[in-house]
Amino acid sequence: MKHTIIAAGMSIFAGAAMAENSVLHVYTYDSFVADWGPGPQIKAAFEESCGCDLQFVSAGDGAALLSRLKLEGSRSEADVVLGLDTNLMTAARDTGLFATHDIFVEGLTLPIAWDDAEFLPFDWGYFAFVHNADLPNPPQSFEELGASDLRILIQDPRSSTPGLGLVYWIEAAYGDGAAQIWQDLADNIVTVTPGWSEAYGLFLEGEADMVLSYTTSPAYHLIAEEDPSKSAAAFDEGHYMQIEIAGITAASDQPDLARAFMTFMLSPEFQSVIPTTNWMYPAALPASALPDGFETLIAPEKVLHFSGDEAAALRDAAIDRWQTALSR
Repeated sequence: MKHTIIAAGMSIFAGAAMAENSVLHVYTYDSFVADWGPGPQIKAAFEESCGCDLQFVSAGDGAALLSRLKLEGSRSEADVVLGLDTNLMTAARDTGLFATHDIFVEGLTLPIAWDDAEFLPFDWGYFAFVHNADLPNPPQSFEELGASDLRILIQDPRSSTPGLGLVYWIEAAYGDGAAQIWQDLADNIVTVTPGWSEAYGLFLEGEADMVLSYTTSPAYHLIAEEDPSKSAAAFDEGHYMQIEIAGITAASDQPDLARAFMTFMLSPEFQSVIPTTNWMYPAALPASALPDGFETLIAPEKVLHFSGDEAAALRDAAIDRWQTALSR
């Protein structure tokens, strides 16, 4: 069965008509289902289309989703897992716990081409260190950051997709020099949190000068709070790109409904919610559809990115370099 995303914005919810009183379980990360996140709006819109009960199940940060799914295996209640990223894609595929989505996709607006049988993207962005706009002389590289007295907050790469993204960012920018960068950064790090929400909350409470987040994070403060006081530091070595993905579990007892949700995920109804709730770039909307305020964000001149297979090959050694530096 093929479910089609049409570039002009129409979506076909094949199988949704049979979903009356059915329950769809979607595992995702904590901030997605927060009151201010996209979850509540997505739930209402999809339930109106499918006549079903959409239940989001939060499982910490993105990397924790995969750990939970591995632990539960084929016994998992998850029908869809939403919130992994391309850095975890090969590891997720290798579990054998995901099914092919059988969805033909057109109209994606990612910076790179996409063709994957098991996973579909729903948003993307660039990692960055966010700081107060009045911070004097913000660093313009990891080397400048490591040489400074600035206090930073980061996330654990074993449980957090931003934390893992930072590890890959440094690997992509410095290669064999990554271990030295981590050694230089070690005394800048105030704490390492399990996930993004904890780190960003501590930053807003004034516990550090900078926090690992996204180039799009200042848009939240500007648009939602009418507060222009946050900025993202532009690094000369470039910024690492994250693409967030979703997949259908092989053990799902609602495969048609799961595919209907994946189809809906790339529809305008879902995608238009992303910029001002998840504060990322939507995967299937043009830049012209972004809200006012996004044009003020920094645009990296150099984009860093590993394929899923490259990320999987680097993961253990990269995390080991991180752990070694921080344990000294």
